[in-house]
Amino acid sequence: MNTKYLPIILLLLVNSTFAQVKHTVTKSTITFQIKNMGFNTGGNIGGVQAAIMFDPGKLDASSIEASADVATINTDNNMRDEHLKSDSYFDAAKYPKITMKSVSLKQKSGNNYIGQFSVTIKDKTKLLDMPFTYTENSSTAVFNGTLKLKRSDFGIGGGSMVMSDDVKVTIDVETSK
Repeated sequence: MNTKYLPIILLLLVNSTFAQVKHTVTKSTITFQIKNMGFNTGGNIGGVQAAIMFDPGKLDASSIEASADVATINTDNNMRDEHLKSDSYFDAAKYPKITMKSVSLKQKSGNNYIGQFSVTIKDKTKLLDMPFTYTENSSTAVFNGTLKLKRSDFGIGGGSMVMSDDVKVTIDVETSK
């Protein structure tokens, strides 16, 4: 073998060993649910942007960073949507993005994982656990997870006596890889 090709072969091997699978978001849905005056109510948030480097075989080197656009909050009620975007709730003018960034990713079993994420809403960051599933076929992958948070941790909605503090957030993302 000609030794002048050895460095190129080694470089290709090293790059393929440490390369992560980059996922490009093709479809996403973020929904939230909260009890208000004893009734479940909710909506969705759009404008998702994400940098997903995920390989189930290399979780220590994997990462997920994502954001959603607060101005896209939709509860099927324009008056409520505008109220949620106001400074009493999300203050969309001052804090236009909700972000999350993985701190650690671990496999529980099969296609079940748990991620620890730094979630930032209104410039307040909390470390939250999110169980999720990851399934793939030859060209796409799907991430489905549910996150529970306390709105008061992020200064949302004040001290309402009729609105629950607990919020359930469901995130469904389809990617090409």
